[in-house]
Amino acid sequence: MVKIVTDTTSDITRDLAQSLGITVVPLTVFFGKQSYLDRVEMSTDTFYERLVGDVFPTTTQPSPGVFAEVYNQLSKETDEILVIVISGKLSGTYQSALNATGMVKKKGVKIEVIDSRNTAMGLGLMVLNAAQKAEAGASLEEVVSLTRANIHRSHPYMYFDTLKYLAKGGRVGKAQGLVGSILSVKPVVTLDDGEVNPIVRVRSKKAGIENLYNLVAQYAGNIEMLAVEHATTPDDADLLIERLADIYPKDQIIRSTVSPVLGTYMGPNVVGAFVLEKDTSP
Repeated sequence: MVKIVTDTTSDITRDLAQSLGITVVPLTVFFGKQSYLDRVEMSTDTFYERLVGDVFPTTTQPSPGVFAEVYNQLSKETDEILVIVISGKLSGTYQSALNATGMVKKKGVKIEVIDSRNTAMGLGLMVLNAAQKAEAGASLEEVVSLTRANIHRSHPYMYFDTLKYLAKGGRVGKAQGLVGSILSVKPVVTLDDGEVNPIVRVRSKKAGIENLYNLVAQYAGNIEMLAVEHATTPDDADLLIERLADIYPKDQIIRSTVSPVLGTYMGPNVVGAFVLEKDTSP
């Protein structure tokens, strides 16, 4: 069976990863000289408690050696591995995962590495969909084909309470024009070809959540998978899920929290809705 590998910015819950046999490789968060493996050595709650302190965190991708260790371990179980990771425009993780393919000891192992051009549950839904397909017995070629198509069917929408953290971390992308008014801007953003792209500016979190609902609602009846996540405001996630329940079964909406690595750039109070659109091709 094809084995699926991703990274912690996919925000897949531990239970989902375990149930589908997904290997999740952690990135690293630094506070000063102290390093912590994302969601392994630092929890989301602990991270956000420290985020409001005086030391601004930084992050780094896993080394090729870390990925190689994963590939070598999985090659004891399978000859087919698919790696789906965060956008190469946001992190060096893709390059590390790709470089590690030449470090596999076992001959004949097929490894495909895909730049999702996404992150958070935009990436997570692609990974879950691939794992479900693999579990159903699809070949590596079939799962790769599905995943590459899903790049264009994955629609991430996120409300930011502030762009301060995104600007500090240098990941502001096409939202650069908003930075001058950084403290007053509350944007709803998406990812366009792997980098941040603003959609609209709103005046309040309430308006932001309503905007997220409207963005998802345009896919009503054509949603393969749907996820909602938050950083520090579970009540906001609850509110959005209740709103979305009139266009998608509530019990099928995947709920998650923003990982420490992504929280470095998104900051607290972010809320996101993530759509994986159905394949409507003939």
